[in-house]
Amino acid sequence: MKYDYIEVLNQVKQGEWDTAHQLVQQHSDKTSCLIHAYLHRVEGDFSNANYWYTRAETIMLENTLEEELNRLYQLANIDSD
Repeated sequence: MKYDYIEVLNQVKQGEWDTAHQLVQQHSDKTSCLIHAYLHRVEGDFSNANYWYTRAETIMLENTLEEELNRLYQLANIDSD
């Protein structure tokens, strides 16, 4: 079964943090790490978020959670192709 980034992001959008976290933590590719980082931003755990952004070889952007979620949807659509 192919990993579905959109499904994880939809879980986030529905407020299902635990479900999204369980799905994403099984993967270590760049997009998964970015989603994982975002989840920790949502919960306010910035230290853990920074760890996952570093794993994704990037930094935490100074954008809103909504902007970051939209960016992740765009990345997920690209990576799903």
